[in-house]
Amino acid sequence: MTFTETLSSGYGQSFSVEDVLYEVQTDFQHLIIFRNSVFGTVMALDGVVQTTERDEFIYHEMMVHVPLIAHAQAKRVLIIGGGDGGILREVVKHSGVEEITQVEIDAQVIDMCNTYLPHHSNGAFDDPRVSIVIQDGVEFVSQTQQTFDVIISDCTDPIGPGEVLFTSDFYAGCKRILSADGIFVAQNGVPFMQPQELKDTQVRLGAYFNEQTFYTLTVPTYAGGVMALAWASDCLQHRCVSAEHINAYLAQHAIHTRYYTAEVHQAAFALPGYIQALLR
Repeated sequence: MTFTETLSSGYGQSFSVEDVLYEVQTDFQHLIIFRNSVFGTVMALDGVVQTTERDEFIYHEMMVHVPLIAHAQAKRVLIIGGGDGGILREVVKHSGVEEITQVEIDAQVIDMCNTYLPHHSNGAFDDPRVSIVIQDGVEFVSQTQQTFDVIISDCTDPIGPGEVLFTSDFYAGCKRILSADGIFVAQNGVPFMQPQELKDTQVRLGAYFNEQTFYTLTVPTYAGGVMALAWASDCLQHRCVSAEHINAYLAQHAIHTRYYTAEVHQAAFALPGYIQALLR
């Protein structure tokens, strides 16, 4: 049996399926968790691979440590999505963070990932600083009275329930509840395969923030070239962080990483020429 991803028309990737661990049509999306000989346990939503046991650390480290270490003083962090728990696992490593709110639309994703991908969260859901809210992300950011220093949108691609997390309404809500020197980051797909997503995000986010750009990473299962993560902030100096500051922060908080380093942090903002051309 094979699982073939359906994200791009005319191009895809296939995984051999050793064993289907769980499969269900939730109230919001089709969820399947299966075993693969190369990537271990794999989770897909609506035909698109979301995370795998073997390479998840790359994405989760870059989504979390880049904004949190750049900010350095974040006390309140908001995670939109991220039901597998990987983002949360990395956020709780930051001892200076006092409150972490995670908003996930689909409770079944959290439940199933706790069961079949327990190393993603690694106990983070039990951290006393964490509050879990089962709600649509757009509703939450438009209604809450809380404010946050860092917002991390660990959204699916802009199809199905993840589509609203790429809209101007969502970005406006995030801007409303972000502190004056806050940072917003979000998953933004693979620009080589999904160039329009990058351009749309640039326009929509740019309407609300003094600085809007992207930084990149390479995740084997997010096929098609480097992946882009959106970055937005009104505080321009956050993006110009020294290697000395990063290394001191990692040492102070005893944070150990497998992909993220000071050098990777700085280099991630150096965009390839074809991405720069898309943004012009």
